[in-house]
Amino acid sequence: MRSLTTLHDDYALRGRIDDAAPVTSASTVLIDAPVARVWEVLADLRGWEAWAPDFALRELDAVEPGREFRWSQGGTPLRSRFAVVDPGRELSWTGTFLALYRAVDRLVLADEGGRTRVTVQESLDGPLIRLIYGEHKLRAGHEARLAALKDHVEASA
Repeated sequence: MRSLTTLHDDYALRGRIDDAAPVTSASTVLIDAPVARVWEVLADLRGWEAWAPDFALRELDAVEPGREFRWSQGGTPLRSRFAVVDPGRELSWTGTFLALYRAVDRLVLADEGGRTRVTVQESLDGPLIRLIYGEHKLRAGHEARLAALKDHVEASA
């Protein structure tokens, strides 16, 4: 298992997840809104509670590279640190949960003729992670979040 520092410096900061991790997933959605609007929603983590399923923000200073934040997903407490905060292009972070598990999360935006393609990628590693939180469950969570993001952005456009 790679260290959190390695995942942050050699993976997240370089625009990639750990493809060798036991659990990885990628999902995409096309949103009928410009990149600037989608970015505005994604970069406002305080606003995620209004639309993101099972998301709760516990602590956030600023959405900037190197800054830490605490949140929970489905009641599981997570501690994360932003890696890439590139307006209109990418929001990524590394994080841990239960002090044993490590993740790299990336949200990548791309303009498609005035609409926005959002791709979420994640790698997870830790003891028995495939049994606890396998790829199917990870992908289902991503797809639910992307669908909620699409509904929220398009409803407020």
